[in-house]
Amino acid sequence: MTSDSKLTPRAAEVGPPTSQQVPPPGDEDVAHSLEQALAEVMADLVRVEQVPVDSHFFDDLGADSLVMAHFCARLRKRADLPSVSMKDVYQNPTIRDLAAAVPVAPPRPAPPRSATQESRTGPPLGATAPPLGATASTTHYIVCGFLQALAFLSYTYLVAVATAWGYEWISAGSGVLGVYVRSVLFGGAGFLGLCAFPILVKWILIGRWKPSRIPIWSLGYVRFWIVRTLIRSDPLVLFVGSPLYVLYLRALGADIGRGSVILSRNVPVCTDLLTIGGSTVIRKDSFFSCYRAHAGVIQPGPVSIGKSVVVSEATVIDIATELGDGAQLGHASSLHSGQVVPDGEHWHGSPAQRTEVNFQVVGETPHATLRRAVHSVLQLVAALLVYVPLAVGGAVMLLVAIPELRMVIEPGPAVMANGTFCRDVALAAAVLVFGGVPLCLLLVSVVPRVLHRAVVPGRDYPLYGWRHATHRAVARLTNRRFLTRLFGDSSCIVHYLRGIGYGFSHIEQTGSNFGTDVRHDTPFLSFVGSGTMVADGLSIVNADFSSTAFRVSRTSIGAHSFLGNRIAYPPRARMGDNCLLATKVMVPVDGEIREGVGVLGSPSFEIPRSVLRDSRFDIGGEELRRGLAAKNRHNAATMGWYLLTRWIYVAGAALLAAGAADTYALLGAPAFALADLLVLVFTAVYFVLVERVLTAVNRPGPLYCSIYDPRFWWRERYWKVPSETYLRIFNGTPFKNLIWRLLGVRVGHKVFDDGCYVTERTMAAIGDACTLNAGSVIQCHSQEDGTCKSDTTTLGHGCTVGVGALVHYGVSMGDGAVLAPDSFLMKGEVVPRHSRWGGNPARELDGAYDGAGRCDR
Repeated sequence: MTSDSKLTPRAAEVGPPTSQQVPPPGDEDVAHSLEQALAEVMADLVRVEQVPVDSHFFDDLGADSLVMAHFCARLRKRADLPSVSMKDVYQNPTIRDLAAAVPVAPPRPAPPRSATQESRTGPPLGATAPPLGATASTTHYIVCGFLQALAFLSYTYLVAVATAWGYEWISAGSGVLGVYVRSVLFGGAGFLGLCAFPILVKWILIGRWKPSRIPIWSLGYVRFWIVRTLIRSDPLVLFVGSPLYVLYLRALGADIGRGSVILSRNVPVCTDLLTIGGSTVIRKDSFFSCYRAHAGVIQPGPVSIGKSVVVSEATVIDIATELGDGAQLGHASSLHSGQVVPDGEHWHGSPAQRTEVNFQVVGETPHATLRRAVHSVLQLVAALLVYVPLAVGGAVMLLVAIPELRMVIEPGPAVMANGTFCRDVALAAAVLVFGGVPLCLLLVSVVPRVLHRAVVPGRDYPLYGWRHATHRAVARLTNRRFLTRLFGDSSCIVHYLRGIGYGFSHIEQTGSNFGTDVRHDTPFLSFVGSGTMVADGLSIVNADFSSTAFRVSRTSIGAHSFLGNRIAYPPRARMGDNCLLATKVMVPVDGEIREGVGVLGSPSFEIPRSVLRDSRFDIGGEELRRGLAAKNRHNAATMGWYLLTRWIYVAGAALLAAGAADTYALLGAPAFALADLLVLVFTAVYFVLVERVLTAVNRPGPLYCSIYDPRFWWRERYWKVPSETYLRIFNGTPFKNLIWRLLGVRVGHKVFDDGCYVTERTMAAIGDACTLNAGSVIQCHSQEDGTCKSDTTTLGHGCTVGVGALVHYGVSMGDGAVLAPDSFLMKGEVVPRHSRWGGNPARELDGAYDGAGRCDR
């Protein structure tokens, strides 16, 4: 289950093995003895004298997924008992069923001793400890950080020189028309230069990508990081979903066939190793980067996707994988290294397996080539003649027209010493932050209501036509992260979502109906039943695509349900009322409509909707009314703090930038580079201080409480008020580790973080030389209905967390352990040292995938 109550103390998580031993195979009482051994372990966990073999784990014993994770961990420590996964437990929820379902394995070797034991007594005689991965020297680590900083400063300086020259030249224009013409010329040249520069650097520094091993923090890695950073910051990335984006990837070396559509904003890096056939569709939130980080090494590798392939939402495609012509990969699924999907087959799950489900529901339309060409031309014209000139020329016009701004770059007294100027900047920042909220609300609630009527649900429309442009405009206008973060985790979020077009039959207010991250394709076809609660990271999928057409559909979430974190919810979901959808679950789109049950995993399987102890914090009536009123007051203060911190940040960043630009008369172009550098440093320092202030007042720690407990309200404030966006610029650098330490993460030496997100920084411990891939998450909490639970999570030395993988709370990963891409390591799991886990939910993988995608066990 996504989130269950924590019933046992930490000291009892992994107790000593019992004295009961299972007789060797062949004994007539083997089955009975296995039942007795399993029952003895279970009885010790739930602290009863005896567990009947027919007792249901959840209904009769009141256990939950956390208790059962500890049960599985204890079994793994017993050499005489078979290994059991969480999926085995859910599908066989009694001792008798479980004993009959799992094979009686021969005695397993004892697990490796802990690092503490080996430090005292040394490894066993004749044993050689497995390597923890490639560990760079301290010199390489420091030199790498220095070269990365130098590369950033050099790029910033080049942009500053171009900006200074452009300002001088545009300012010399006469009148509005003259400024506009020069803005078009300079902006167009600058736009094309910014687009071409990453491509040029890629071919100079790398040439063609080849399968290889690049030690992290080496000089080869510095070249990799420079190219990766530049190609992901190219302005053409803003054209994701357009034929222009496909042309960009081709210029970087990708082999992409005619008519393919790429809707994911996760830009592939090792593009020479990417092959995509014609008429293929890769939908949003998919990863196909053509590289992975593993045990201290960057591994570029091939990804081959055939013709007319459908890659659905929120998928992860690892290196050395292949999808044949006409193949389909379902949503919330992944291909692990070595997996091959044959021509025409449909696969889903993590790791993927064959299915008969059809994930393509949209047909094809004619005359696609002409529409693609016209669409691309119009996008370029709009960018070069409207957006770029407004951005460039508009800034110049403001400097010319407003004396207070013009004094920033003209000789004279320092602007930082001008009290009037500082006051005006603070006032302008207040208008921008506080006044921007009602203006944004007006914009997102009025304009999309007019535009969305052009697209009728259930009808196929040509891709890149005017209706497609209208649909994209609605999606962009209504997916405002600033507003969802402001109103999320409060009673306001439901009214905000209804205001932009969501459908609610009847609102049962809880104060936490939705988290701070809710996305959709169109809000006007998103419907949520009464009493339903959503944790965070929900992506409502309303649009389906082929290579030439698209269709929007109604997506409905049942009443009185609970949705965990990071769920892609498709329009054909077969989920009814009163359901539990676990974190990272693959929402089923086939079979009967499920009601009153839970679903977990990818591919999903049924689990109990709730367990006995889930109702501990259920309240109602007058108690609920008082609790909700108090929560609303606290959430309102949190929203105020959120806006206040943003106002202070905007004002401070503006003053710093103005102070640096004030040296323009003395320094020239370097003044603009200095402004960029000061703003970056100020951003990191400021939000670190904001977070440290919050944790000083109320430090996040283990929780098991109601959502109407003030401790949970403080946790919501901790999630909302600080910012994490600035962390992205430090991905893949030693500076990310420094910031994690300042934020309270107990992070070891030479950790490689390519884009991991840690929800509760003070509750996570990451060992030396760990490798954290892009899109991975360490989440030290969980919420289910009206209950919040959280606990610490520990990663040992040399661990690897794959792309898009999620590590839940209460987890302990031993030294050198590996978690495969897109895996979900459930709460309370204890991963042995040097083991390899994968899947959703994650389990120990005993073998490697062969070329046909089967697991050789």
